[in-house]
Amino acid sequence: MADSKPAPSREFVLGYCDMMLDGVTREMHTTKKVIAAVPDASGDYRPDPKARTAKELAWHLASVDVQFLDEIADMKFSMEPRYKNEEPKTSAELATWYEKNFTRAAERVRGMTAEQLMTPLDFYGAFTFPAAFYLGFLNNHSIHHRGQLSTYLRPMGSKVPSIYGGSADEEWKAA
Repeated sequence: MADSKPAPSREFVLGYCDMMLDGVTREMHTTKKVIAAVPDASGDYRPDPKARTAKELAWHLASVDVQFLDEIADMKFSMEPRYKNEEPKTSAELATWYEKNFTRAAERVRGMTAEQLMTPLDFYGAFTFPAAFYLGFLNNHSIHHRGQLSTYLRPMGSKVPSIYGGSADEEWKAA
């Protein structure tokens, strides 16, 4: 964030944080369905030699989302993977791990003060934003990789769950 721009107000940053956490939590539930749809027997599927395997992509999506939330709460970003020794064996276990740890980490962010949420954080020298604004980056990261993973499902013999409406495999049902 450039120095010439005004800092967000306490009220704004608290409202923004609540709104974004509500949104990313809804997205997490959808992402969990996509992760759970990855067939364990096809975890090594990749659409191209340069692409991650389905298992690698699902783990990246889940672990980085959780790490990002924890790093916002820690107010410091690190390229070092935090959960490398926790990778679940099955898609069902990964979906459960994701929901449990995402919820835990999101609550850490929800507990931050306005002053913490307004604190500018450096993101690897690329840019600096108030801590709360990285929730938008998290949202984009998650949706981006979920979209990638959802395109793997049918070629692996699975079904694509409803994401923002029905799919050819799952009818959309209003809540």
